[in-house]
Amino acid sequence: MSLADDVAKLESEAIERISQADSLDSLRELEIRFLGRKGPLNTILKNLKDLSIDERKVIGAKANETRGRLETLLAERIASYESRVEDTTFDPTLPGTGQRIGVVHILNQVMGDICRVFHGMGFEIAHGPHIETDYYNFGALNFPPEHPARDEQDTFFVEGGRVLRTHTTPVQPRELEKRKPPVKIIMPGRTFRHEEITTRAHISFHQVDGFLVDENISIADLKGTLVAYYKAFYGEGLKYRFRPSYFPFTEPSIEIDVTCFLCNGKGCQLCKYAGWLEILGSGMIHPNVLKSAGWDPEKYTGFAFGMGVERQAMLKYRINDVRLFFNSNVRFLRQFV
Repeated sequence: MSLADDVAKLESEAIERISQADSLDSLRELEIRFLGRKGPLNTILKNLKDLSIDERKVIGAKANETRGRLETLLAERIASYESRVEDTTFDPTLPGTGQRIGVVHILNQVMGDICRVFHGMGFEIAHGPHIETDYYNFGALNFPPEHPARDEQDTFFVEGGRVLRTHTTPVQPRELEKRKPPVKIIMPGRTFRHEEITTRAHISFHQVDGFLVDENISIADLKGTLVAYYKAFYGEGLKYRFRPSYFPFTEPSIEIDVTCFLCNGKGCQLCKYAGWLEILGSGMIHPNVLKSAGWDPEKYTGFAFGMGVERQAMLKYRINDVRLFFNSNVRFLRQFV
C-alpha cells in the first residue's frame, strides 16, 4: 500500500469517527488523535523529507488537504456542541432568583398605623388638596389677617393667591360644609412650611389631623380620645402631660408632651434641653370655625387635634433626626421592612 493510500485511509477513518462522535469531550480527543503533534497526519508530514521530490509534492499536497478538511469538520461539530451546551445551561426546574421589591416607606407605615387606631374608634378618613386657597388654609380656621403664618417666611405661596397647605386642618372646614352632625373624621396627608431643615423640622412633613363635632362634646372627650390613642399606639408605659397652648382654630387649646426618648427627660439637643417633646396640638373647635362652616356653635361643640407623623415615628422607633426619613438612605429604610 502506497503512502498516498495511507493518507486516504486516515482521512476516511477520521471523517467517520468525527461524524459519529456524541460528545464535546469525544471531539476534543479526536482532534488530538488525528491532528495533534504526535498524530499520524503530522508524522507523515514530518517524514516528507525522506521521499523523492515528486512523491513529496503529491503526498504533501494530499496530507495538507486532508488536514484542512478535518480541521473544518471538527470546528463545525465542536461549535455545534458548544452552542447546544449554552442553550441547555438554563434549568427551568431550578428555583427562581430572589428579587428585592419595593416596600411601604416607614412614614406611610406609621401614618397607616395611626389611621387604623382612630378608624377603630369610629373615625372616617378624608383627604384634601395639597394646594389650598387662603380661605380654607387660614380664613375658615379663624387665622387673623396679621397672623405670622400668613407671611412668606412661614408659608409657600403659589400663583393665584394659593398656598401649599401648611397643615391638613383645611380639610376640616371643607368636610363640615358638606356634612351633617355627628361628624367624626381624621385627615392624613402631606404638608409644607417654609422652615429651616434641622434635626427636628423639615420643609415637607406629614400630619394626621382629626376632629369630632356633635352635641354636648367636652374637653373630657378630647382627653379620653387622645389617651386611648396613645395607649393603643405606644403601649401603657408612655409618660405624657397636657399643657395650655394657643391655636387660632381651637379654644381652649392644649398641647401634649411626652418624655424625650433620647435623654429620658434629662435634656438634650432633640428636646432643646427641656426633657419633653411636643408631639400633638389639640383643643375645642373655635366657635368661629363652626360658624364659618354653617354650624350653630350654641348647639354643637367639637374637638380637634393634629400630630406630625414624623414625630410619632421618631418617638416610636427612637429616631433622633427627622432628615433620615427624606434622604433615601437604603440602609436606614431597610430597618423597617
